[in-house]
Amino acid sequence: MLSVNAIDAFYGETQALFDASIEVGSGESVALLGANGAGKTTMLRSILGLTPARSGTISFDGKDITRTPTHEIARAGIGWVPDDRRIFPTLKVKTNLSLGKKKTRFRAWTESDCFALFSALEYLLDRDCENLSGGEMQMVAISRALMGGPGLILLDEPSQGLAPKLVQDVLNAIERLKAEGMSVLVVEQNALSVLAVTDRVYVLDKGQIVFSGPSKQLLDDA
Repeated sequence: MLSVNAIDAFYGETQALFDASIEVGSGESVALLGANGAGKTTMLRSILGLTPARSGTISFDGKDITRTPTHEIARAGIGWVPDDRRIFPTLKVKTNLSLGKKKTRFRAWTESDCFALFSALEYLLDRDCENLSGGEMQMVAISRALMGGPGLILLDEPSQGLAPKLVQDVLNAIERLKAEGMSVLVVEQNALSVLAVTDRVYVLDKGQIVFSGPSKQLLDDA
């Protein structure tokens, strides 16, 4: 579904990714781990065209998207849940969800589908987003991305700032998305938890991929 091949990425003259390659198969969940500043978010931004790769190639769903504008990448079927969620605070939950709707070649998620993933969401539809808890905002952010019909969803630190119970809800959601046949690439600091719900893992260190393999292999390696 996604192939990132030997990309270099920069912020100005500062290089953030060095010859980095990752892949996500159809219906596969993949974790991307690393310390703060290792280049994890830069990888997601490069996939989305927000921090374009200066060299290397990126393909999605069999098409080269290396030089494709971000809005076209989104329309092709890549959903994004950024670490700061980017919810419109003065709009109601229902409006935030509707803003995510678009047609792709992939499954079109409905509000009811999102309620099946996050049962509490149904009772929040008429609430202004500025009055939501962090966990509730995360439910809205993930659901809004799903409303866009993604074939691949990028999750950047989805458990950040959440209570343990809500962290488990997010991890359960990753498993459910995989069961629905969606491809998932998740950046996460909570390594032990995310390795338990993903198929494979890449580890970034100082902008370079230093490990790739089955999540269980890393989970079992003290």
